[in-house]
Amino acid sequence: MADLYKNPQALDEAVAAAHRIEEDKQTIWFENEDIQVADEPYLLPLLQESFACWRKDSDEQATAVDGQFVLFDLNGNVIGSAGTLDINRQAEFLAAARQAAVVTMTSEAATEDRQTLEATAVPVLTRSDRRPFCVLVYVTDFLIGSQAKSVAQLSALHFRTCFYRRFEQLYIKDLLLQQKRTDKEASRRDALFLAAKRLYDQFDVTSVLSEMLSSLEQLYPNSVAQLYLSQDHVNGDTRVKPLVFKNAAHDLVAKSFLEGKLVTEQDRDGTKRLAVPMTGKQATYGVLCLTVNESSWDDADLPAFVLLADTAGTAFENAKLYEQSNLLINELRLINELTKRLNQSLKLKEIFKFASAELLSIFEADYCCVLQLNKEKNQFVVMASNIPAMSSEHFSPEYGFCGIVHRTKEPLIISDYWHTRVVNSKLMDNTGARSLIATPILVDSEVVGVIMVAHKSANFFSYDNYKLLQVMSTHIGLAITNASLHAEVRRMVITDNLTGLHARHYLNEQIQSRQRKDPLGALILVDIDHFKQINDTFGHQVGDQILVQVSSIIRSSIRQGDIAARWGGEELAVYLPGIRSEQAYRIAERIRTHVEAETQPVVTVSCGVSEWTFENEKISVESLFYRADMALYEAKNNGRNRIYIGQAN
Repeated sequence: MADLYKNPQALDEAVAAAHRIEEDKQTIWFENEDIQVADEPYLLPLLQESFACWRKDSDEQATAVDGQFVLFDLNGNVIGSAGTLDINRQAEFLAAARQAAVVTMTSEAATEDRQTLEATAVPVLTRSDRRPFCVLVYVTDFLIGSQAKSVAQLSALHFRTCFYRRFEQLYIKDLLLQQKRTDKEASRRDALFLAAKRLYDQFDVTSVLSEMLSSLEQLYPNSVAQLYLSQDHVNGDTRVKPLVFKNAAHDLVAKSFLEGKLVTEQDRDGTKRLAVPMTGKQATYGVLCLTVNESSWDDADLPAFVLLADTAGTAFENAKLYEQSNLLINELRLINELTKRLNQSLKLKEIFKFASAELLSIFEADYCCVLQLNKEKNQFVVMASNIPAMSSEHFSPEYGFCGIVHRTKEPLIISDYWHTRVVNSKLMDNTGARSLIATPILVDSEVVGVIMVAHKSANFFSYDNYKLLQVMSTHIGLAITNASLHAEVRRMVITDNLTGLHARHYLNEQIQSRQRKDPLGALILVDIDHFKQINDTFGHQVGDQILVQVSSIIRSSIRQGDIAARWGGEELAVYLPGIRSEQAYRIAERIRTHVEAETQPVVTVSCGVSEWTFENEKISVESLFYRADMALYEAKNNGRNRIYIGQAN
């Protein structure tokens, strides 16, 4: 370059050659890319770097000897300078350069002659619209005007080349960075797609949570992921924890859950924590928390993190709904089977026993008690239990947990009886049980019984168990009601309304049944003497009272297993299983004596007794009644108020 300064013609030819190179350069794919007006506020670093490159490419020895180059931005600020200034003339050189730069804002090139200094300013133009974006000024006291102008133009072209070379490097670097981000985003989209597919393929809640945490590890290998669930869920993964609200204002996880949005915080050591709600279509089920070092985190990853949390929330919701639907189907199947089995029996004892056994199996419980409220005695009686010591136990309606259920008419659940002893409970104390669910058996909104299911472990029963027992108690209550109604109807069918004794057909059925399995038995026919005269004298109402009095005496004179019935009109009958005629005679005598002594008005009775044994040739109900009837007829013919024993033919 020093030779060019000494040869003006060569200098002009170099400038012309530079212009031709600029005009004839080959077209490349990014040649139309250029700085825009919006880029001008950010040009300073690029101009500084370009000026440094230009200085490196230039012959600094020549510039140091021949003058000073100063680069200005469009606001007149100095970007950089090159050359050796006389320290005493530094201000003079800079003033000349600034003046030339100001002048050139309106012209392509300007020369300022300031005493012995020659300052030539050349605007550096954009390559697309030929718009100036900076000014290069050459200040010298060595060259004449035309030569200084050529040096300035040549240097400006050289600087422009350096600038656009640097600009293209940055442009290509930006494109490569953009491509890298695009590739990374595409890779992340593929990973998210596969993660979403794997999540939606799961129908088990535990599998969904495990798959989500595994996907996070793959997407963010240098991070620690944790999930805080707002719902009760047993999961062996230590990364899955319950969501606890201790200090919502300062707790990142609680804040994210309550505000329903992404929340971030950064520690002094550079650790970054991000919390995003795991939300489905119906609710927010928890918070996904990611702990990562800031140096390995890119904020561009945030959308993927949020999207994964949303996807996991929907997948979790679907799995939960699937789980609940299966649970509901199983519950309906259990209820249907229980109802069908309950309705197969119309005996209360069988229903209580079956219900107790089924509840133990369904809830995998250790203990079960089914109690019925005896309204006459006003106490709860244990009707069925797998605890022998509790069989036939009875309790006050105010005692223990059955008392709470009776008073509130609501079910209850106890997580740990040992730590929350609300009341004393014989069931819990005697068995050492800790968990309990109990529910009333309601009939027409009245408590008729209580079901209690217990387990030795604390927190054993879930809320779903609590609800299921409540539903099952309704069906057990219906079965008890049906059995009670059936028993009442049967009692009415086999019972005489006036006397309260059994009906004749029931007596015949029982005798017939006994004759098939017992070795012997006896029958007493009781007839009230002169009953027609009593009706005629005192009226039928008094006659009915006499029948009731005699029936009551008969009931008090026989055993619990004996069967008393109204045989017809004023005739009553008593069947005595396993008794011979001699014993039957004594019982008949006791009845006769009490009737004569206790009735008002006083009446007497005549009795006929007969027996059967397995040795009899003819064993039948008819023959037994015939012999007793003949004996009764004989007692009446022989003066009444006496007892005769019928003889076998």
